[in-house]
Amino acid sequence: MTHPDTRSLWIRLFLPFAAGYFLSYLFRTVNAIIGPVLARELGLGDNALGLLTSTYFLAFGLAQLPLGMLLDRFGPRRVEAGLLVIAASGAAVFSISDGLGGLAIGRALIGLGVSACLMASFKAFSQWFPPERQASLTGWVMASGGLGALAATKPLEMLLGFTGWREIAFALAVLTLLVAGILWLKVPDKVTEQKGAGLAEQLAGVRTIFASRHFWRYAPMGFFFTGGFLAVQGLWVSRWMTVLEGMEHTAIATRLTWISGAMLAGFLFMGFFATTLVRHGFKLERIYLGAMSIALACFALISSLPTVAGNLFWPILGICFSLSNISYSLVSQAFPPAVSGRANTALNLLVFAGAFGLQWGIGSSVDALQANGWAGDTAYRSAFFALLGGQALALGWLLLSARRN
Repeated sequence: MTHPDTRSLWIRLFLPFAAGYFLSYLFRTVNAIIGPVLARELGLGDNALGLLTSTYFLAFGLAQLPLGMLLDRFGPRRVEAGLLVIAASGAAVFSISDGLGGLAIGRALIGLGVSACLMASFKAFSQWFPPERQASLTGWVMASGGLGALAATKPLEMLLGFTGWREIAFALAVLTLLVAGILWLKVPDKVTEQKGAGLAEQLAGVRTIFASRHFWRYAPMGFFFTGGFLAVQGLWVSRWMTVLEGMEHTAIATRLTWISGAMLAGFLFMGFFATTLVRHGFKLERIYLGAMSIALACFALISSLPTVAGNLFWPILGICFSLSNISYSLVSQAFPPAVSGRANTALNLLVFAGAFGLQWGIGSSVDALQANGWAGDTAYRSAFFALLGGQALALGWLLLSARRN
């Protein structure tokens, strides 16, 4: 086929993938607002609520390695469109469920269904756009995710005043089917480098990635920093603000809106300025290290002094998280384009393993500590300090391995 012009690519390729990632992030963070509603209606404890919310991350993470092979073999259009149909079915199951089992199955199907949204975007950009535009395009598509996170805060809280969570879940199922149809019908295809590669050859590419020292420099950061923020933002931030700061539901929704707005600002910064910064000699790794160091300091202050300047430190943490996605570019640049899908999904596997394990782990540890007589605020603070320790170790490993290299 002929190569579409830049404007046509923006409309027919970028916008559909951006819509998919908007939905992915909306699904990912929606339980921060509706979680307390579910807990009240269904009588769910912290452990059950953490397990329910984290099933999204479990299914998402388990899909990453086969997803990388599918993207490299069949292309992003087919893979994402098909998976979004599964996400729509999951949202429908969620909307009609009355117990923890049905809700968890719905969340798992949603997680599986949206597992390709970001990685398919990266794959499509690597196929159609020159390398110097990759960082900016990453910023722009992440900005669409930031809009999804923003929609899952104050707007969702206001919508719950007019309708129920079941109706919202069903409406999201319909919207997800619509985006899947647009991707299938409108997004252009390009013949992939791995079209004829067999399973053994594709698995060899996966082994190459996991045997790489370069990959393992960033893997712990993905687990504890990116995965840790997803775990906290997707559920426990609202419980922390309730227990540690005594905030009401409306005030929490406003705070979450500020956090999501800060994330969006960080994504837009990358979209507008990443390519320019690289061209002027700024190294992406230095930007990444600086942002993660600030994130560690902010999370330490939040965990130590929860009632001091929370309106400032939480949004700064949101900005730093938006810059953590630079790690995908830093990892994939060490591998040939033919395995770019597998390189990104390998890192994403670690990210969502962290999101699942840490989100469920925080809830389990809080319940266990409270069962042994700990106060709620002390239990939550202990769980956050444990996550902070993992983040400090991961950052230390990255800095140490950089010196060795």
